[in-house]
Amino acid sequence: MSFLKNSTSFTRFKINDEVPSALWQDIPERLKRFAFKDIDDLPEQRGWGWTSFDDMLDVEWRNHAPQKGAEYITFSLRLETRRVPPAVLKKHFGLALKKEEEQVWAQGKSYVSRERKKEIKELVLFQLNKRFLPIPAEFQVIWNTARNEIWLASTQGKVLELFQEFFTQSFELYLEQLTPYTLAGEFLSEAEMEKLENLEAVSFYKAD
Repeated sequence: MSFLKNSTSFTRFKINDEVPSALWQDIPERLKRFAFKDIDDLPEQRGWGWTSFDDMLDVEWRNHAPQKGAEYITFSLRLETRRVPPAVLKKHFGLALKKEEEQVWAQGKSYVSRERKKEIKELVLFQLNKRFLPIPAEFQVIWNTARNEIWLASTQGKVLELFQEFFTQSFELYLEQLTPYTLAGEFLSEAEMEKLENLEAVSFYKAD
């Protein structure tokens, strides 16, 4: 997803830790260290890493620095997923299993073990992965360094989880997702937060 479109969905995060002053100068180097690495020629099913906010293919930040003005750092989480259609996997697994059964029967055995079937399926998937190109996706990131707030152009649960884990791995900082409840904590007193915590859900639906 992109912040450069007319509309987008995004998730906000907050860095609650104090950011070491030495980290700010080190961010460009850390982005390159954890930059996206192409998996086109690898059998991997997923690959991810940081890339340029301005150009998804630029993992060296040659043309656009991540710093934008005095208070913003921008980059993107690039995620590529290789998907083998289930019907294709089923077909080739069936062919491989049939070949295995013929070999087993020729040896005087009556069946293929469950563990061997699992091995065959994994091998077939490994081989098929090399024949399908990964599908790219980009999720742009805006980091407000003055407020230690980060916006990620995604609301997908699995993407949010990956982003939080990879951000911590890259920058050694922990993110807290800003939900309506956590945002309320910035404006309400302790007594008001206690009331909020004790609220119970109420259904306004009235059955006929």
